[in-house]
Parts: sequence; C-alpha cells; structure tokens
Amino acid sequence: MKPKFLLSLTLFFSIISTCLSQTATIRGVILNENIQPIEGVNITADKLGTQTNSNGFYVLEIPSNSDVKIEFTHISFKKVSSVFNLKNGEELEFNPVMKSEIEQISTVIINTKRRKEVEGIITLQPEVIRKIPGAQPGVENLLNTLPGVNISNELSTQYSVRGGNFDENLVYVNDIEVYRPFLIRSGQQEGLSFVNTNLVQNVEFSAGGFQAKYGDKLSSVLDITYKTPYQFEVNADLSLLGASVSYENISADSKFTSIIGARYRDNSLLVNARETETNFNPIFADLQAYLTYKFTNKFHLSFLGNASLNKYNFEPETRQTNFGTLSDPVALLVFYQGQEKDQYQTYFGALKGTYFANDDLTLKLIASTYYTSEEEYFDILAQYRLGQVNTNIGDENVGEVEFSEGIGSQLNHGRNDLDALITNIEHKGDFKIDDNRIEWSVKYTNEDIRDRLVEWEVIDSAGFSIRPPRTTPVNEQPYIPYSGPIEPFQNVRATNNTQINRLQAYAQWSKRSTLGQSEVWYNAGVRVHNWSVKGDGISSSNQTVFSPRGQFTIKPKWKKDMLFRAAAGLYYQPPFYRELRDATGTVRPNVKAQQSVHIVLGNDYSFKMWNRPFKLTSEVYYKNLSYVNPYTIENVRIRYRANNSATAFAYGLDMRLNGEFVPGTESWFSFGYLKTEENINNRGFIPRPTDQRLKFAALFQDYVPNVPNLKMYLNLVYNTGVPGGSPSYADPYVFQSRLPDYKRADFGLQLVLVDDDRQFKRGWKKPFKELTLGLEIFNIFDVQNSITNTWVRDVASKRQFAIPNFLTPRVFNVRTTMRF
Repeated sequence: MKPKFLLSLTLFFSIISTCLSQTATIRGVILNENIQPIEGVNITADKLGTQTNSNGFYVLEIPSNSDVKIEFTHISFKKVSSVFNLKNGEELEFNPVMKSEIEQISTVIINTKRRKEVEGIITLQPEVIRKIPGAQPGVENLLNTLPGVNISNELSTQYSVRGGNFDENLVYVNDIEVYRPFLIRSGQQEGLSFVNTNLVQNVEFSAGGFQAKYGDKLSSVLDITYKTPYQFEVNADLSLLGASVSYENISADSKFTSIIGARYRDNSLLVNARETETNFNPIFADLQAYLTYKFTNKFHLSFLGNASLNKYNFEPETRQTNFGTLSDPVALLVFYQGQEKDQYQTYFGALKGTYFANDDLTLKLIASTYYTSEEEYFDILAQYRLGQVNTNIGDENVGEVEFSEGIGSQLNHGRNDLDALITNIEHKGDFKIDDNRIEWSVKYTNEDIRDRLVEWEVIDSAGFSIRPPRTTPVNEQPYIPYSGPIEPFQNVRATNNTQINRLQAYAQWSKRSTLGQSEVWYNAGVRVHNWSVKGDGISSSNQTVFSPRGQFTIKPKWKKDMLFRAAAGLYYQPPFYRELRDATGTVRPNVKAQQSVHIVLGNDYSFKMWNRPFKLTSEVYYKNLSYVNPYTIENVRIRYRANNSATAFAYGLDMRLNGEFVPGTESWFSFGYLKTEENINNRGFIPRPTDQRLKFAALFQDYVPNVPNLKMYLNLVYNTGVPGGSPSYADPYVFQSRLPDYKRADFGLQLVLVDDDRQFKRGWKKPFKELTLGLEIFNIFDVQNSITNTWVRDVASKRQFAIPNFLTPRVFNVRTTMRF
C-alpha cells in the first residue's frame, strides 16, 4: 500500500502544480499620442506587476484560462485598463496608446522628460528632426539650433560644442559607439551621417558635464536609440538631393523585429550652385539594419549593421571670388585643370546580448567591428590672377580684373590611403537597489591603422617657383632669383602602421532622495582609461588616466517649477590616431591625453504661457584645459601638432526657451555666448579656431489657420565669425583676423495630404498612412557665408591675401514623404 500511496501523492501534487503553473504572456510597446514609446509605465494585474523599459517595451506573465484585469498607469497619462482571458502558454501582443492628462503634450516639457532633465540631457523629438528643412537634413541639422553647438558648413554633419572641435564629440547608437572616416577634408566630400533619421526612436544630447558612463571625450554626447518596431511599416523620403526608404516589421510571435533603411545622397544641387564651376559626380549611399530576436523574456540578441559607400569625383573648371571693400574691390580669378577622386567605404557590425536577470538587474555584452577603406587622390593645377576689379558701371568689362597684383599657378598633388579596423568588446551592467542605481562597464578596444600620406604643393608666381618659407638661406624671392632645383612649397610624405590597444572601465552610482521638502538626485562615478601605442618604426608607450565625475540636482518644493543642476568632473581625451599624427604625418606615440576640469551650473524653469507649457533652460559652464594639442582647421579637416604644447580655457552661457508658441507644435529660441582661448608655448592667449562668441538660433513650426494641413518650418542660425585661420606653414599668432558672421535661414512648406487624423478608405490615397508634399528653400536670404580662407601671395609686396571660400547660395528643393 505504501508505494501506491506515494505514487498517488506524487501524481496529485504534479497535477496541482501543473494547474497552478498554467500561465500566459502578454507583451508589447506602450505609445503616446505621437506614436512614441513611453518609459516607466506601471503595469499591474492583481499582485503581479512590471514597468516599461526605455523603449516602451514590457512583458507580463498572467494566469491563464481566467479573466485578468490589467491596468497601465503613468503620472503624465490617463489610465488604460483592459481584461484578458488567455489560454495556457498563449502569447498576446497588446500595444495601447496612452493619452496625456493635459490638452497638449510637448516633447521637452515638465512631466514626461523629467528624468533626462535631471541628468542635464536634452531630448529631441524624432518627428521634428525628420521634418525640419536643411541642406544636410538629420539629427545634426537640429543640433545646430541648440545653444553651444556650432555647424558652420551646411555640407557637413560635423559640429563643435562649447569651444571643442569635431573630434571631441561622442556618438552612440543603441549603446554602441560609432565612428566617422578619417581623411575627409571638405564638407562636400563627407556624404552621409551615420545616423539614419528614419530609424530613430529617441535622441538625447548633452553639451557637457555628462556622466561617467559616457566615454572619454571633452565636449558632448549624442545618444541615439533606434526603433523597436511594433507593426509593419514602410517609410520613404524623396527630394532633389536624394532618397531614403525604410522598412520595419515584427514577426507573428513578436519575437523577431527588424528595421532596415537605405539612403542615397547627391549634393550636386548644392555644389553646382557655388562660385566654383565644376563637373561634380558624387555617390553617397548606405544600408543599415537593426535586428532583434527575443529568445526568452529574459534574453534578447540585437544586431546593428551598416555598409556605406561614398564616391566623390570633382573636376573644377573656373572660379571668380570678389572680396575687399566697395571702394577697393579685389577679385581672384582661377582657371583649373585636373581632378580629385575620393572614395570612402565603411562597414560596421555590432552584436548586443541583453540579459534581464530580474526587474533590478540587467547585463549586456556588446561586440562591434568598424572597418574603413579610404582613398584620396588629386592632381589639380590652378592658374590665378589676383587684382583690382573694373567698377565702371556700363563698361563692357565691368567686374573683370583689369590690374593684376599677383599672377601665378599652384599644383597640388595627393595620394592618400588609409585602412582602419577597430574592434570593441564590452560588458555593461545596471543594478537597482531601492532608490539607488549602480552601473558599470569594462571595455577592450583594438585599433589597427595603416596609413600612407603623400601630399605636395608647388607654387609658381610670375615665373618663380616659390620655395618653402622656412629655409636656409632665407627665401628672398622674387628679388633674388633662386637657381637651384625646384623644391615643393609643402611636402608631406609618411607611411604608418599603428596599433592602439585600449582598456576602459567605469563605475557610477546614482540615487533619488529628498532633502527637507525638496527632491534631489545624486550621481557620482569614475572612469579609468589605459592605452598603449605601438607600430613600425615608433617606440611603444603606455599611459593611464582616471576621470572622476559627479552631478547633483535639486527640485525645491516651490510654487514655481524650478530645477537646479550642478555637474563637475575631470575629463580626459586619450588621443585617437588623428591626434597622434603631426603636420608632417609622423606618429607621436607619447602624446598625452588632453585634460579638462569642467564645471556646469544649470536651471530649468517650467511654466505656462497662453495656457500652454514652456520651459526656459539656462546653463553656465567653465572649462580649464591642459595638455592641449593645438590644431588648425581646413574646412572640416583637422591637423594636430601632436605635442601637447598649449593650455586653454572656455567659458560661456547657454539659454534655450522652448514650448508651444503655436498650439500643438514645439518651437524654440536659443542664445549662446562663448569665449575660448589657448596659450601655445607660453606665448600668450589667442582665440582658438572654434572661438564662436555669440550665437542666436530659432526653430519655428506653424500652420496656416484656415488651411491646417499646410505647415511651415523655419530654421534660423546666426553666429559671429570664428578665426579665419592661417597658412599651414605660418605662425598663428600673426594671423588673427576673423571670418564674417555666419547667417542662414532655411524655410520649408509642407502640405499634408494624409496623416493619422486624415485617412482614406477609397481612392488613390487609400494605401498611405501618411503623405506630404513640400517645398524647401535653403539660405533663403542668399547670404554669402564662408568656411575658411584660401591664401594667395602677392609677389610685389609678398603679402598674403585671405580669399574667402564661400558656402552655398540660395537653393530650392522639392520633397515628398510617405508612410505605408
């Protein structure tokens, strides 16, 4: 009897256990009215509960074969509740749309973005990014309207922040650091930004004082999150400047999501409108994919891939640049022969495994590889005349050079090749204990770079081949003829095979708490970065730096909605390959990390005006820099001295007022003041190349009251002039003139034929979820902005003339967007 009793008892408990363990799974993405995911939504079913993550995603196991009421609650949205009855093992996707408690909800206003405001991070709405007009549309186009951010070349996506240069900005996509090509010297060669705006879900930006979890750069962080699709969708964008198309889908069992985007860009419309007449044939194209497979509720595997091909063929023909004053006009007339052929091919792939151990512990393992193959070949002969211009109105030769001050020619030759393979592997962790949050990471990076640099320049003026200015005996041409062999005016030849190994780690702690009746938030962390440089013909070096950082935020319990922030840290930028290579192309392995003591004080004031939400953000900052690596900027190419021979400082004020100036749309106005100077070899302080003193910018959205489906977008930027630079061989202390102020306005009109509120069940519009037609005008006031100077010598006086290189004039574009 005893064995039978034990068998019956075991069977009984097995049946009971099976019945009790019968569950079903409900999962999905919770969205707001703008179809954007909501983070931090509480999901409860009796005693069960969970929260949505930063992508708005949630998973909840509920009892099967019974009615279960699930409630979705968030402080900023109206409650959503629904009853489900699922079979054992059944999985259901449910994607509710939560409506805001207030009449209109803005992107960067009080409630929904409070967590990022606390951390000093600006959040930008992807829909605004996709619609705002710009010669180089995308995330960077919108960054240019923020205070402290400067893009002075509309053909480039490179930006400087609070006195830093292009190499001082971090860019992440889904926790993965991304890179840009090395050799690009001109904005029109650059092609596409890595970030595909059609794939973007979240955009977060910090202009300084950022946390230890972000990498070792001196200026800013741009943190991009790509979409997690919740339905099938196709988006397309077509214009005279190119096209893009994206596809997103989710499998029937909700385990596999995919989003793929392809882009093609042709800058001919912009380049052919410039003062240099050219034959220009660019091909800028890329293909990106972000794929995610959910093996279980606890383990997700994602893949981010990118393949980019940029071909740039340029054959300049003629150029005439008029400058000087009305009373003393001067012109440069150039005839060209030759061409430039550049090609940049980049491939990027990354795998990210995410393990949700429980509601409080998340572990990630990320492996990525970036490969770039770059060629820059050019042979261009320029024959020029520099002189006074005929200003006699009515004369048949008006506008032509009638008296030459300088006649000469210039032959530029280049054969530059670079291959780089960058491999990363990183572990990241995130652990929550009550109100405390601990984050950590360990990352290893290997950079293998093979580089050949061959550039030389020969200058001939009035029959004389101008020798390098720093020669012995002193160059006295043309007064004393030189009978020796022709010497290149500039000659750079170098071949480098360099390997850089990096080991990085960080740990940081943050906590939400109260101080009296005020809400407070603390953050403290430290980064450590060790790197070694080795290669053919160079001595090995090994260096380590520690970077402590901290933030404190307090929100007093006042009637006025005020929030105060303070951030400070010791920031380092260990040199990347470009910073190790000096003007002669020689790699200097002992270059130290640039160092910056950074202090930021900020205030957010949220209020209502016209019964609509607004926010005024103000920040003052100060940077004290040492071990500075001086550099010069030629268009967008940076050349370093690689000797840490300077100290520098930067301080300023940034202000931004944003809100619903027009109901239902977000606009903002920005103001920035900056002063940054450097002291090279203790010779005294002079402005740095990015010393952008004043900035005003505005992004404005509106619609025609009687035609609400006709929308208007205006993008305004005004910057005072930056230093104009100097010839590459010259002493920068001698050349301290500034470029003219940068003034630009881009305007767009968009006719909305189909959108979420205007759907059609029949006719040719039926397949569309969204359809718009638009007209864009770039540089609407046709302002002649300049990016750098071309330096031309007057033989008679041996003076150097700074000839401005003007940017794009007024250009018209038509554009259509569609969503299926």
